[in-house]
Amino acid sequence: MFELTQDHEDFRRLVREFAEAEVAPHVEQWDRDASFPTDLVPKMGELGLFGLNAPEEFGGAGLEEGGFTYLCLAIEELGRVDQSVGITLSAGVGLGINPILSFGSQEQKERFLPDLLAGRALAGFGLTEPEAGSDAAATRTRARLEDGSWVINGAKAFITNSGTDITSVVTVTARTGETVDGRPEISAIMVPSGTEGFVVEPAYRKLGWHISDTHGLTFQDCRVPEDHLLGERGEGFRQFLKTLDDGRIAISALAVGCAQRMLEETTAYASERIAFGRPIAVNQGVSFQISDLAVMVEAARLLTYKAAWLNDEREAGRRSLAEVKQAAAIAKLYSTEAAVTATRIATQVFGGNGFMEEYPVARFFRDAKILEIGEGTSEVQRMVIARGLGLPS
Repeated sequence: MFELTQDHEDFRRLVREFAEAEVAPHVEQWDRDASFPTDLVPKMGELGLFGLNAPEEFGGAGLEEGGFTYLCLAIEELGRVDQSVGITLSAGVGLGINPILSFGSQEQKERFLPDLLAGRALAGFGLTEPEAGSDAAATRTRARLEDGSWVINGAKAFITNSGTDITSVVTVTARTGETVDGRPEISAIMVPSGTEGFVVEPAYRKLGWHISDTHGLTFQDCRVPEDHLLGERGEGFRQFLKTLDDGRIAISALAVGCAQRMLEETTAYASERIAFGRPIAVNQGVSFQISDLAVMVEAARLLTYKAAWLNDEREAGRRSLAEVKQAAAIAKLYSTEAAVTATRIATQVFGGNGFMEEYPVARFFRDAKILEIGEGTSEVQRMVIARGLGLPS
């Protein structure tokens, strides 16, 4: 059975101290300005957060066995202070680094990983399109081989870490032909920032995650060398499925951080807020809601840790992909819905103050909803779980 070691707890404390010192004092201003704190990323890199599950050969921590659990702890602790900063790490590793680490050639790894692992650069993963979200197989972006180059045309939507000053590369999925049975052949191609024909659209105006960098991308006869193919031709669909399994657990960890913060905020506020001459926590209508919140946090955390542990066990060859996929979907579904509920409870406990931006619950309320959408909606998770149970589809 899995359990956190003293090393895990020491690492958690290290990240929490970093988040309290480097993020907490500035996050309200960053959120108000919708500004991405580029200078924070190298500091996270110095702490080793981008290279926890990467080999030392490229500048990682060398925690190939057990590294994913450490990553989830880091995401949780950053997300407890701010969800945007948490998703910057989650996407930077899960969507930016891991595809290169898992499927890249030696040359691709040597070119991109050292800067990415050190936090000197960020990478993105371009999967979602305006008309291809949950139905990723409906990708319309196309890439054709011409004179030794891939020529890419199409558009991507909602791509994290794709337009920062330090973004070095975005991996995009594209149709590169058809399979023998007539289905789209989908491949993954790496497009370095600044490539001619690669257009980063203006940043979105979002409900939440104001600090996180999110853009649409357009490719207009964008040419990259043939050797920028990531992995094997036609394997892009399989690659992104693995990427999503990891990402769902990471988002679950982000949700745990959100719910944990709401538990802390409501417990403190309900103990201090006086109404009718006594703390509002005396009222069972308040204390029971906070008690329910504590149960949700505990359950979400255990589901997330179990999924992270199973993922580490799979990487070591001791667990199956099917086990991880099911655990990831269960953790992501429960944790993200719990986080949304937690922010609703917190806002209600805070009353009118919960509607004021000077209190952090308002920011977390705005940030939480996307957790049920990104990396596979709640509906998709239920579909995955049903398939894992063997139910007819």
